[in-house]
Amino acid sequence: MYDLTGFQRDLLYAIAGDDEPHGLAIKEELEDYYEKEIHHGRLYPNLDTLVDKGLVEKGERDRRTNFYSLTRRGRREIEARRDWEAQYVDADGEPA
Repeated sequence: MYDLTGFQRDLLYAIAGDDEPHGLAIKEELEDYYEKEIHHGRLYPNLDTLVDKGLVEKGERDRRTNFYSLTRRGRREIEARRDWEAQYVDADGEPA
């Protein structure tokens, strides 16, 4: 996960927090978090990068709508990241 951008990591967390979200649901989730518009030209290439890296699986709900889910590797990467963060900050945000 060290080679991902912050935006790509946020995409992983947004996908993990929902059951097979479609692209627009992910976009809305991140727009709420960032408090600004996320353009399609930023969203979908980054989702494709996560798919290419084997962290996310892309499926087709219908001919116009794709859904995304974490792979086992994606879940392991999130867990490893959380373990790494826990070395420095506890669950309350205090130094470990």
